[in-house]
Amino acid sequence: MAHIYLYSPSSAVRDKTGFRRALKRLQAMGHEVEVDPDALSSHQRFAGDDDTRLAAIARAAASGAQIVLTTRGGYGLTRLLPRLPYDAIQRSVEQGSAWVGLSDFTALQAAVQALRGTPTWAGPALLEDWACEQAPDEIMQACFDDLVTGVGEGTGWRLPAADFRAHPELASEAGWAAEGAMLWGGNLTVLCSLVGSPFFPVVAGGILFLEDVGEHPYRIERMLTQLLHAGVLEAQRALVLGSFTRYQLTPHDKGFNLRRMVEWLRTQVKVPVLTGLPFGHVPTKVLLPVGRPVDLYVQGREALMFWE
Repeated sequence: MAHIYLYSPSSAVRDKTGFRRALKRLQAMGHEVEVDPDALSSHQRFAGDDDTRLAAIARAAASGAQIVLTTRGGYGLTRLLPRLPYDAIQRSVEQGSAWVGLSDFTALQAAVQALRGTPTWAGPALLEDWACEQAPDEIMQACFDDLVTGVGEGTGWRLPAADFRAHPELASEAGWAAEGAMLWGGNLTVLCSLVGSPFFPVVAGGILFLEDVGEHPYRIERMLTQLLHAGVLEAQRALVLGSFTRYQLTPHDKGFNLRRMVEWLRTQVKVPVLTGLPFGHVPTKVLLPVGRPVDLYVQGREALMFWE
């Protein structure tokens, strides 16, 4: 099937049992899996010190692998951004390597897009998606297989009814479309940490997709407000929200929740805010081409996204 290179650019891998389980799953699927020598290294909370992880990224870029896959996210890539091997990563992509990940990987994705225009893929990570005791999610697996075989051309999802109540233009007979728009984004927390830096992509007329984990809706709103005040949100053709998970509401919220936050956001921007994208820290996730133009269509309750 595919030559997959596993490396650890962010937090240390603590779940060694899950790592071995996930590795065996990929191998059982017929993939040739090459594990970076420092994939299981540990330094403080990181998968090795900064130099160790930079060397791992450079080896991944030189591996010639079809898929360059992170073991996990966490934290650690933002401190490496000034020293990333940008030219080597770009060459590897031009030669056919697909760099895949999510969460902290957003920092690398945003930086290579901002500085080189290099496309990557938002998708699964080893521990997040293959280390579970039960079988991996079928949709995630099917999307990953499409990337491996080169047949993936798009994705789709069903929009909640609230999207249509908020945006009547989506329900028109002609539907709604944003064609040739640059897809970008990823983890909201990581993306906001790059605002004002050279590693934050400047995208006008794009489609910004966002997800996050472990962040209360008021923190999500605060970060979106930062992007709003920076002029980022209104510069887009559409905002697409994925999954925001693993947070806990409190009695103090008095009815404030994720839905109320989205309702407020829609009063602040004129562009459509679409929800329900199956992406984030959830088992069911699609793969998305970050830094590439896509066509986004809304037909009835269906949102369809296509790329080359």
